[in-house]
Amino acid sequence: MSGSFGDARYPAPYIAVMTSARTLAAAACAAVLALTVPASAVAVPRSPAASPAAGQPLPTRMADTGGGSQLITARAASLRSTTGTLSWWQRYGSRWHRVGTAPARFGANGLAEGSSREQGTSTTPTGLYDLPFAFGLKAAPAGTAIPYRPVRATSWWCQDNGSAAYNRWVDPRPRDCAAQEAERLADYPVQYGRALVVGFNYHRPVRGRGAGIFLHVDGRGATAGCVSVPARAMARIVAWVRPAARPHIAIGTDSGRTGLTRY
Repeated sequence: MSGSFGDARYPAPYIAVMTSARTLAAAACAAVLALTVPASAVAVPRSPAASPAAGQPLPTRMADTGGGSQLITARAASLRSTTGTLSWWQRYGSRWHRVGTAPARFGANGLAEGSSREQGTSTTPTGLYDLPFAFGLKAAPAGTAIPYRPVRATSWWCQDNGSAAYNRWVDPRPRDCAAQEAERLADYPVQYGRALVVGFNYHRPVRGRGAGIFLHVDGRGATAGCVSVPARAMARIVAWVRPAARPHIAIGTDSGRTGLTRY
């Protein structure tokens, strides 16, 4: 038994000196209490903060990280947030280590569940996505391993739902992709100085879900649905990602149905 008195064993000489009836009664009551009250009833509850998972890096607490050894997390306080934190992580063996962190910006209307997001809502889609390739008006940073496409005057991203090139880089822009329904990349020399394509709605595009979601350099404020970070952080990330490491980006909130740990 686990009570403090229940585990005690006293020699006879010690018991003999307990001549006071009051003292003997008190000892008897304490012994009965130790025998009848389970230890769990008097144990101090463990604080949730003391849980082993609480001190683990974010990727360790996530349901899915894409199966590779590189992960970027873009985290907002809630779906209404337009700012948050972006971190990039490297896994060595079974442990994740944070390589860097930077302030992040999200859509002007916050974030939305990726599976039900609608095009033109200026929301950043939550979820776990791969990073197909990088591009930019600036040269690729030294050491870049991911495929990097230079932006030219004829480089566009097609967002036309009626085009066969929907949610694709096109160079030049095809006739079935209307200019007013596409983004001429060279028109954004700051934001697209360097960028990574986020694989949202990319591999099997669903019309109306959204096109042209990137991780790119900060502009003047919130984005139209992308994630943005300072230019220095963007350069570091582009040089860091390695296709062989199967890098992914997880976009989400601190908690709730879009909490990062559910992906």
